[in-house]
Amino acid sequence: MREKIVLAYSGGLDTSIIIPWLKENYDYDVIAFVADVGQGDDIEAVVEKAYATGACKVIVEDLRQEFLTDYVFPAIQAGAVYEHKYLLGTSLARPIIAKYQVEVAWREGATAVSHGCTGKGNDQVRFEHAYQALAPELKVIVPWREWTLQSREDCLDYAEQHGIAVAQSREKIHSRDRNLLHVSHEGGELEDPNNAPLPTTWTWTKSPQQAPDTVEKVTIEFKHGLPVAVNGVALDAVAIVEVLNEIGARNAIGRVDLVENRFVGIKSRGCYETPGGTLLLAAHRELEALCLDRDLAHFKQHIGLKYAEVVYFGLWFTPLRESLQAFVQSSQADVNGTVTLALYKGNVDVAGRKSNTSLYRPDIASFTMGAGYNQKDAEGFIRILGLPARSRAIIHAEVVK
Repeated sequence: MREKIVLAYSGGLDTSIIIPWLKENYDYDVIAFVADVGQGDDIEAVVEKAYATGACKVIVEDLRQEFLTDYVFPAIQAGAVYEHKYLLGTSLARPIIAKYQVEVAWREGATAVSHGCTGKGNDQVRFEHAYQALAPELKVIVPWREWTLQSREDCLDYAEQHGIAVAQSREKIHSRDRNLLHVSHEGGELEDPNNAPLPTTWTWTKSPQQAPDTVEKVTIEFKHGLPVAVNGVALDAVAIVEVLNEIGARNAIGRVDLVENRFVGIKSRGCYETPGGTLLLAAHRELEALCLDRDLAHFKQHIGLKYAEVVYFGLWFTPLRESLQAFVQSSQADVNGTVTLALYKGNVDVAGRKSNTSLYRPDIASFTMGAGYNQKDAEGFIRILGLPARSRAIIHAEVVK
């Protein structure tokens, strides 16, 4: 009996040619694993294509709900943004895909797994670190590190030679990854960081020029730091993100152009569209400003930076990520309430915030003096705070004499 290999399959250029390549170069039956994380593809067409190119079996898993509740929303709670801009759309999807790919391998009795990531990118680390953490006994075959193909043009040649239809063309060479959280764009004119993205590069969000000429308001409700409703309507995770994506996209929200530092040491340039995620992150931050005390809020900023780095580097299945997650979850107990955002041509402004667990005290914060705060207490506080500074000044004065 031939051994089986499970390929993380999307139906894009790379994975489309990997199935015939594996069959030509290895004695495996190829099982194509299709993870639905909200990429919007015609899944039936993807399945048909996998069979047509040589897969012995195609397995589809709908992972949208778990992707959001167990990966995306925890990252929003953490405030995880990589290098100031990137909301980790691809980074968060890879570990759940790898997790279920491994489960398929176990269930089908496969001895190996494969992916379509290049040897230059971050995704190879994200997939393969997950494989090692979850199933170190599985063999990993990475075509991009073995075959003689050197470019996307070479891949297009291979596809044409094997009669494989692909969406990419020599004129439309962008590499894209889409899921419920975002769509990314790489390649083409973006390889020169001095080139602005073409209008046709963006595929999801409207440009500010195309966006409505009126402000649109949206209210998001959170319980324990998790989104539960939009505009007063309780929704499940998938519906919340779909609604916010639609609202954000039509208002030109969520476009990012980023030169980033890959884990492997290469600088790369990509453009990202994250309409709903941008709204969730903005609203969550504003609610935390009401509900977290100062020391926790300040320390959590460090946690968010580290969390983003760990996720970006592909280290999801590690004790560090799990421990960071435990801290974040603990910090969210009192992050409850609603935030209203005003959206206008790519801008996100805060139109209101309200929480029953808010630490904001109008009676104390107000310029009106009241019983809640005795101004005379400030004198002693400042003198104790300034004791080291006064001592240092006295010593320096004596030295000068």
